Amino acid sequence: MGCTFSGFNAMYDAANGGGDIWINDIRFKIVRQLGEGGFAYVYLVKEVTSDSSSISAGGLAKKVKDPSHLSDDGTYAMKKVLIQNNEQLELVREEIRVSSLFSHRNLLPLLDHAIISVKPTQEGSWNHEAYLLFPVHLDGTLLDNFKAMSAKNDFFSTSDVLQIFRQLCAGLEHMHSLEPPYAHNDVKPGNVLLTHRKGESPLAILMDFGSARPARRQIRSRSEALQLQEWASEHCAAPFRAPELWDCPSHADIDERTDIWALGCTLYAIMYGVSPFEYALGESGGSLQLAIVNAQIKWPAGPKLQYPEALHQFVTWMLQPQPSVRPCIDDIIFHVDKLISKFSQ
Repeated sequence: MGCTFSGFNAMYDAANGGGDIWINDIRFKIVRQLGEGGFAYVYLVKEVTSDSSSISAGGLAKKVKDPSHLSDDGTYAMKKVLIQNNEQLELVREEIRVSSLFSHRNLLPLLDHAIISVKPTQEGSWNHEAYLLFPVHLDGTLLDNFKAMSAKNDFFSTSDVLQIFRQLCAGLEHMHSLEPPYAHNDVKPGNVLLTHRKGESPLAILMDFGSARPARRQIRSRSEALQLQEWASEHCAAPFRAPELWDCPSHADIDERTDIWALGCTLYAIMYGVSPFEYALGESGGSLQLAIVNAQIKWPAGPKLQYPEALHQFVTWMLQPQPSVRPCIDDIIFHVDKLISKFSQ
């Protein structure tokens, strides 16, 4: 997918008071805002079709390769990014390029996109806007769901914990098996979308590939190590960031096992709602970095729902401070399948 630059692409329809938006040649009506963060806004939008055409035969249906990604009612999620400089522009272009590499049911697909030039205003300094279109999952993120459940003193069952985790593993396996392998670099509950299904465990989909990069990188100097640490501090959520991204040696081989660390933290979070190291943020004199680098996992005392010790051991196995002894995604999948067989209801 190439980036589209056109004054007629992805622009608000002034005649409709900003209620409609075009992405390339397809018109969408903004239903409501779903969220925002930084310079990005996410909206629920609905494809506008002519009276003579149905949603299934609309403009998007002709462009999307996999019909399973199409919405039955024409609704989608649209991410609008305000771009202030060339560096941000390149980051958005890279996110679009990387997203187009993946095709897996547990990875959120990019359905369409456009980047347009806009005139700077007194109120803002951005000079481009990007519009990215995705399938919508209105049940929210894993983080959203845990907050809602914990308010009712509810938890995921052991079976659901394992099934959600298994789906995340499947998505990462797809990324790690590419040539070259790609790391997501920001696996965390806020980047996992859930869709509840009657009689089944929730569908889990990994999203946000803005930090995804080729996984394997040779570090051969202190300068390169510091550059990696600085990049990680901007792109990888601190409570889920692997030790080698906090304190990188001057001679190191970084690979996709940075994702395995984050995956271990996320499995803990599916059970308990937070990273296993976030306790350090609330302790006087506590250090998140020290807790992570030394793999000082703290298990909750007396939770209402007690998970099997095998799951705790599984988390600990993934959270090996030395990446060279940390398991790979194939090892993780082999082990989680055994756990599913053991604990399936």
